[in-house]
Amino acid sequence: MPSITSECLEQIIHFHGHWCPGLAIGIRAAQIALAEVGHSSDEEMVALCETDMCGIDAIQFLTGCTLGKGNLIIRPYGKMAFSFYRRKDGKSIRLVLKKESGKGTGSPDYRELQAKVNTHTITEEERRRFAALRQERCDAIMTMPVEELFEIGTVREAVPPHAPMAQSLTCALCREGVMETKARCFKGEYYCAPCFEKIVPRP
Repeated sequence: MPSITSECLEQIIHFHGHWCPGLAIGIRAAQIALAEVGHSSDEEMVALCETDMCGIDAIQFLTGCTLGKGNLIIRPYGKMAFSFYRRKDGKSIRLVLKKESGKGTGSPDYRELQAKVNTHTITEEERRRFAALRQERCDAIMTMPVEELFEIGTVREAVPPHAPMAQSLTCALCREGVMETKARCFKGEYYCAPCFEKIVPRP
């Protein structure tokens, strides 16, 4: 499995903005993907992530799968699950974070402190305790055996198609351009999604 040097780790943290357990999970998922599926210099590898959490940045940074190229696909299901595909031969794997691997961040103490961070009511002493717990969790994730961290199994859907290249249409309401594949049709006119929501009443 590819190792992560201290220099590379610093680059990932800089890219994301901070060091946290979510980023560490993404690093470990990317390591497995690189070992099993390979690196994507263009679009030959695809990452399908069932979450939009911090770890996505590590996956982008390490695997070469990015939102801009269309080979990083987000399914916002709120699940710590990551599928990786290699187009040329169909090899694929799906990683699902094991619930029991989150003992540190799942503790009542950690959750209580996280709630205080979210509501800006945490004291400096509590902030130091929270930072220590987060670092302990990050260290555990980065050193935990793969089989203790993830369930590794088969993907649940076929490899996603290449990112479409489509023409731009003009929204009938705001008159701005919108990709044909993203436009909505109503009574023979095409609309961007925000304008479509304005003119079509919800049931």
